[in-house]
Order: sequence, then C-alpha cells, then structure tokens
Amino acid sequence: MSPLECLKAEIERVFMNMGNNSYEYFLGMNEILGPIYYTFASDPDTECKEWAEADSFFCFTNLMAEIRDHFIKTLDDSDCGIGYSMNMLMDEIRIRDPILSHRMSEQDLKPQYFAFRWITLMLSQEFPLPDVLRIWDSLFADKLRFDFLIKVCCSMLILLRNDILVNDFPSNMKLLQNFPYTTVEVQKVLAKAVEMVHR
Repeated sequence: MSPLECLKAEIERVFMNMGNNSYEYFLGMNEILGPIYYTFASDPDTECKEWAEADSFFCFTNLMAEIRDHFIKTLDDSDCGIGYSMNMLMDEIRIRDPILSHRMSEQDLKPQYFAFRWITLMLSQEFPLPDVLRIWDSLFADKLRFDFLIKVCCSMLILLRNDILVNDFPSNMKLLQNFPYTTVEVQKVLAKAVEMVHR
C-alpha cells in the first residue's frame, strides 16, 4: 500500500470509528479532521507518529463535541446553532464598524454566503495549512475559543473594509468567498482579533 493509500485508510477509519460512537458524518468534517491528522502524522518522533490515527480520533471527537451543533440543521437558529454564530459576527461588525456594516447590509451581503463556511470549518478553507494551524493554535489556547473565532472573522472583514466599501456585490462575493490570504497576512488578522478582545 502506498503512503497516500495508508493515509486515506487511516482517515477513513477515524470516520468509521466516529460512526461507532454515535456521531454522524456531516459535510465538511473532513476539512476539520485534515489539519488535526496532519499535525499528528507529521510529528518528528516516529513512535508518536504511529499513534496519529488514535490521537486524531480523540482530538477530533472532542472538538466535534464542542462544535457539532453548527452541523445540525434543526439547531441553526438556536443559541448554539450556526445561525446564532453568524448573527454574532454581524453584530460584532455593526459595533466595530457601522459604516462597513451598513455597506454590507445595503448590498445584502448575508453571512450565509461566506461566514457559514468560515465558522463551521473554523477557517480551514480560507488559509493555507500553516496559517490554519497558526489560527487554530490561537483558538485552542483560548477558553472562549468560539467567541475568539467570531473576532477573527470580524477582523478578516474589517481588514477587507476598503475593498468592500468600493466593490459591487459580485466582486464582494468573490472576495469574501476567496479570502485574499496572500495580501492580508494571518498575523495581521490575529493581531486585529486580539486587539478586539482587549477593547
């Protein structure tokens, strides 16, 4: 079996084991498992690397216990669902930058169009893997990790402010669905989010 086939088999086993523990697979969970598995599988200690599958399963199931409500459609509008989290983001923008908030409202830039993916996948699709690991390191170090995730998302919007204010709707949709991580560095995003926490 090639290394790639071994990797695929291990990830599939994590999902099968998850099913044996009363968890259901939802679209996008693989995007959350990927960075976790990568972290363990790339450990320089060979002995630790052998446990990548088990360690990934443990961390993934614990993380899913925290965020699983975002994947359950019937909870979308509850206090623990994705709708609530997206509203928190838009409220944060309204407080932090009323002009930006007004422009987004004026263009009908709903969070469902961009923030749904940002929040449910914890930004794993918006940045390259090293940046995702940097963001997640900050998130997991914070007891209020999901409040901090909202601040990070708000920071991303504020750092795109000048473009959003002048762009038309299609350009803004393209911008928000393809975050320009090459021009807006992850360190700036995190620094802005930390600044928001302290204000």
